[in-house]
Amino acid sequence: MRPLLRLSLPLLGALLVNAAYAACPPLLDSRVKTLQGETIDLCRHAGKPILVVNTASKCGYTPQFETLESLYQRYGKQGLLVIGFPSNDFKQELATNKEIGDFCRLTYLVRFPMAEATSVKGTAANPFYRRLIEATGTEPQWNFHKYLIAPDGKSVTAFPSKVKPDDPAIIGPIERWLGGTAS
Repeated sequence: MRPLLRLSLPLLGALLVNAAYAACPPLLDSRVKTLQGETIDLCRHAGKPILVVNTASKCGYTPQFETLESLYQRYGKQGLLVIGFPSNDFKQELATNKEIGDFCRLTYLVRFPMAEATSVKGTAANPFYRRLIEATGTEPQWNFHKYLIAPDGKSVTAFPSKVKPDDPAIIGPIERWLGGTAS
């Protein structure tokens, strides 16, 4: 490889990464730490649909974990990000991130990313959730409230807890954005 080309490739890579971050919609300008200690940069998911759900381990809606995992398995390879945000805002979550992670993995076989426990409402809500609330005018009223973020990273639709993750109002846009049904 020529010396100039060897020097240019890293520079080109850095420019492309910077251009991608410059194009990141403000809503997605967040890094989320998972229960496993990994970091998810939501900017890297711009251009793809994202389903955000505040979760709790001891709620009547907790069985929705099964459907959320099913969506993740069905559409994740096509680009859908399903991400759970455990929250004790409604006094139905386990005490520690480890307990939450073990419960999700062992009880519902959850493999989609789960953020560290956080607040999702009021002034204590984490910054990403404050932006979701601002974008929709809807604050979670209970566990398993859902936000579906369009690939443009700007359009967001809120769904109350009673709307199941496989409801046509959620699945329809996901399939349109991903170019059809899952394989």
